Amino acid sequence: MPTESGSCSAARQAKQKRKSHSLSIRRTNSSEQERPGLPREMLEGQDSKLPSSVRSTLLELFGQIEREFENLYIENLELRREIETLNERLAAEGQAVDGAELSKGQLKTKASHSTSQLSQKLKTTYKASTSKIVSSFKTTTSRAVCQLVKEYIGHRDGIWDVSVARTQPVVLGTASADHTALLWSIETGRCLVKYTGHVGSVNSIKFHPSEQLALTASGDQTAHIWRYAVQLPTPQPVADSSQIGGEDEVECSDKDEPDADGDASSDCPTIRAPLTSLKSHQGVVMAADWLVGGKQAVTASWDRTANLYEVETAELVHSLTGHDQELTHCCTHPTQRLVVTSSRDTTFRLWDFRDPSIHSVNVFQGHTDTVTSAVFTVGDNVVSGSDDRTVKVWDLKNMRSPIATIRTDSAINRINVCVGQKIIALPHDNRQVRLFDMSGVRLARLPRSSRQGHRRMVCCSAWSEDHPVCNLFTCGFDRQAIGWNINIPALLQEK
Repeated sequence: MPTESGSCSAARQAKQKRKSHSLSIRRTNSSEQERPGLPREMLEGQDSKLPSSVRSTLLELFGQIEREFENLYIENLELRREIETLNERLAAEGQAVDGAELSKGQLKTKASHSTSQLSQKLKTTYKASTSKIVSSFKTTTSRAVCQLVKEYIGHRDGIWDVSVARTQPVVLGTASADHTALLWSIETGRCLVKYTGHVGSVNSIKFHPSEQLALTASGDQTAHIWRYAVQLPTPQPVADSSQIGGEDEVECSDKDEPDADGDASSDCPTIRAPLTSLKSHQGVVMAADWLVGGKQAVTASWDRTANLYEVETAELVHSLTGHDQELTHCCTHPTQRLVVTSSRDTTFRLWDFRDPSIHSVNVFQGHTDTVTSAVFTVGDNVVSGSDDRTVKVWDLKNMRSPIATIRTDSAINRINVCVGQKIIALPHDNRQVRLFDMSGVRLARLPRSSRQGHRRMVCCSAWSEDHPVCNLFTCGFDRQAIGWNINIPALLQEK
């Protein structure tokens, strides 16, 4: 009995709650004419601690919300009536065709068919309106041929930067998060020199334009200049690799990165101290480069400044300020005293040192996210890449808008331009490397499969126009650098 009495009491309470809820719904759905007649105390609540002015404002706002819902409800009723009218028309058309009453199932079939036709029209319209955007991701020309030639394996951590020497003998340089920089024989893949002078991640490497000097930037807040001397080993026959068209792709399995047991660099000569150390930054130095002639060098740092140094004395000549956030990259013009710096503030800046007495600054604003790199090309053009998944080609004489924009599906890291063929190599976060011409037409996509290509983020690319076998190098956070042979048909170069 006590159990039954308790359940009866619970049932009565639930019934009262449902009744109260029903009354509250009816009150909410009451008309606008009835609302003013309700006691204001009933609407406000007897135990409210809010001031009367605040309660009045809240009541007015809730009244506006209620009226908006009423308008939506009326529109919904009108739409339902229109749907019923359309259904009646469909039924009438069905009778005219079949000459008899349509069953409910037949009418449903007719309505479904009409809906399918409408859906198809919408899809066709959408595809037509977006065809220009889609075409920017597809090449309309014949395929370039990309062949993997050599893999350079020996680092114990990800490789941030790759560079090719500009003097004989031509060697490959890599900068790694394992605190080292390595120099490689391009033909054999053998490590020739190991630099261990930094105590932080080595973020970039650049070769002197005329001497056997390397410039490295590091997370230890310094940039080092060090001299190397190498003797190239006898080249071995290149392993046969199947040629793969630049637009072909085989899905890559996420298998482990190549084993870096240290054997590749353990038996090569080691340089432990720099010739010159550049020390003026208060943060990580992300990049460094030589000015034309090699007598000065520029560095870019997370302390939001770029510094210009005299190489012989390590003296700080200029501290370039103006960026609002950390710098990500710097690059120098091959023939003029021009420097371009990139930053997380979504801009890149052009610094002009052609006049020794003054240096002018131009700011390029065209990206919506971090500018990961900006590099010079032939003539008066600069190419910038960003985490906003775009690459823009700029004319230095007109900074207001780019002359070409390349839109991709992944963030873009340190780009590089083949000056002779005017081809831009784009390394991506999604492990892809794509090639475009200066007008924004895609030429190729490097092969990526379980057998070849990068298995993790591709950090940087570098062209070597004079090498007979490898003319493009890439590096990534899978701890390896790769040498490629890129054969661009003459037809593509003309376009």
